[in-house]
Amino acid sequence: MNVKAEAKGSRLDLAKWLVVGALVVAGVVGNQYYSAEPLLYRVLVLLALAAVAAFVAFQTAKGKAFFDLLKEARTEMRKVVWPTRQETTQTTLIVVAVVLVMALILWGLDSLLGWLVSFIVR
Repeated sequence: MNVKAEAKGSRLDLAKWLVVGALVVAGVVGNQYYSAEPLLYRVLVLLALAAVAAFVAFQTAKGKAFFDLLKEARTEMRKVVWPTRQETTQTTLIVVAVVLVMALILWGLDSLLGWLVSFIVR
């Protein structure tokens, strides 16, 4: 019984994904075909098609799993302890200082190796 339900669901999912694909193709072709129309109208139609395609995609098993993943990611982002402004500034200054020091070291090595090569070539 469960296998039949999954098979039926996957057939319906395939049909739903075909509808999503058709909506995407319709958006691309329609945008090209109506290229003379104002950009605002084309963007609004594309946004409407994208919303309908997303709604249909979220009705599939993979779409529901993706939506659940988005909800879990949002929950995890709320758990993150974000750095304070002072910590961000200090870290940025340390990164800038390390980059400057490395740039000076690489410039010095480049100058030294260039001088050695020119000394050997002469």
